[in-house]
Amino acid sequence: MKYIVVLSGGMDSATLLYDLAQQRAAVRALSVDYGQRHVRELGCAQLLCSLLGVEHRLVDLAGLRPLLAGSSQTDDTVAVPEGHYAEESMKLTIVPNRNMILLALAGAWAISTKSDAIAYAAHAGDHAVYPDCREKFVSALAQALHLADWHSVAIVRPYISLTKADIVRRGITLGVPYQHTWSCYKGGAVHCGKCGTCTERREAFELAGSKDPVLYEEG
Repeated sequence: MKYIVVLSGGMDSATLLYDLAQQRAAVRALSVDYGQRHVRELGCAQLLCSLLGVEHRLVDLAGLRPLLAGSSQTDDTVAVPEGHYAEESMKLTIVPNRNMILLALAGAWAISTKSDAIAYAAHAGDHAVYPDCREKFVSALAQALHLADWHSVAIVRPYISLTKADIVRRGITLGVPYQHTWSCYKGGAVHCGKCGTCTERREAFELAGSKDPVLYEEG
């Protein structure tokens, strides 16, 4: 199988990258700069691919930022909310149409390289608050991608039944260097420890019974 992995530089997609690489699948990785506040995740993505010897493409779409207003990730006038994703405030982290943009770009590269599938690390904890994480959205996009070209490309989500803690456990067995991943939506010098992604990351490592190797603001 030949895969295009959508790689953010976060812990979930990093685990998927290592997982497929260790299965000796033919893997390429795609990352996108869409003007996100936490752009430093892209440096992590590049480093991970370098460590694995995986071909990596970074697409510069930072010019899209003005079209993605209203999200705390792409609009400096919107503060990054803190706390768990179950809270209503987490809707402020939604980047308009982000998954369609990322998967469409991955689809184009998959078609041009005659890859079999796009792989991304959606998991059981992805939230109903995010419309573009829902099954109906993914199914519709997969069907559209099937119609887009003579070469058929699938969209696969190998971790869709796993929790974030399950992913951490899997990554530890794979030797994923989690110290070289980035999750914090605030994008500071170290992880803030308070935003939704930091909160979930810390909980996942605790549930997995492992120490998170990244630094947090409070030490």
